[in-house]
Amino acid sequence: MVTRRGTEAAVLVPVQEWRRLQSSARPSLKDLLLSDEARAELVLPARGQARRRAVERLK
Repeated sequence: MVTRRGTEAAVLVPVQEWRRLQSSARPSLKDLLLSDEARAELVLPARGQARRRAVERLK
């Protein structure tokens, strides 16, 4: 554990452990968008139903 002024800032791990963690990680948004796989399969959250507030026109 690496600390900065008493606060945890980073963790040192062996290279093999880092590679294992990287290989098991989900793909990033960038990787998903640039991939050749169908983007329609991505699960997107539903849009909120919030309504816009009325805005007064400037005179």
